[in-house]
Amino acid sequence: MTEEYEVFLGCAIPNRFNNYESSMRTVAEALDIKLLDFDGASCCGTVVLKSIDETSWLSLSGRNIALAESRGHDIVTPCNGCYGSLKDTDHVLHEHEEQRNAVNEILKELNLEYKGAARIRHFVEVLYDLRDKIREKIVRPLTGLRIAFHPGCHLLRPSTVTGFDDPELPRKVDELLELTGATSVSWTLKLRCCGSPLLITSEEVATQILREKMESARDAQANCVVTNCPACHTQFDVQAIGLKDSAGESLELPALFVTQILGLAMGLDPEPLGLELNRISLDPIREILGIE
Repeated sequence: MTEEYEVFLGCAIPNRFNNYESSMRTVAEALDIKLLDFDGASCCGTVVLKSIDETSWLSLSGRNIALAESRGHDIVTPCNGCYGSLKDTDHVLHEHEEQRNAVNEILKELNLEYKGAARIRHFVEVLYDLRDKIREKIVRPLTGLRIAFHPGCHLLRPSTVTGFDDPELPRKVDELLELTGATSVSWTLKLRCCGSPLLITSEEVATQILREKMESARDAQANCVVTNCPACHTQFDVQAIGLKDSAGESLELPALFVTQILGLAMGLDPEPLGLELNRISLDPIREILGIE
């Protein structure tokens, strides 16, 4: 049975991380997930707008939800930030009649109405529900890969809104990754923010947060970092270039997306998985990944 979603890419993925989009679409096709281009989508609103004007944030994000709803579709997004914004908006509008009415009054001008029928899902949620199907498709086990998986903040928090996994001891995506034969290591700072939101105000602080995260991953003997968030990936695959500890030792680790790991283990063509677009060299784990 084909699962069908309007895919909400957000801003960062089509502009900076074509490897995430391409690997997501490649894995989706292999799993019979139909991703419809989200015609007419706008920015999700982001938590930045929420801090300035909540009604504008609810209206902008609510418009996207109402648009998908008008076409009878659920929404899936590979972006943690978009997921957090859309999911939070859906929660507020569903639970609070006064704010729902205010937003619908604005949406009326666009011939749209939020009714709360469309589900908002992160792509890893969809993948987790298909884990039995994924297990059957693993043909190239990634034995020897030791993953420091970083879930990012908005996938898990607030847990009363996302409802995806235990915010204190999350394991669902780790289970998904371990279907490939890899080991998802336990690392002390797994749930600490990557520091990406602070890049705007203090790159020095953001880098120190990243440095401590990478030291934690190294201490757990990880040989790569895996993410499901473009903002987090900016830290691990861009800001981590040339990063060193206080002793001058390199803290670089290959950084990949969940979809790239799954695609390789499923034996999919490496080219559309976009591995050549990963910034930090994959050479230390190239043999394990089975790529030239």
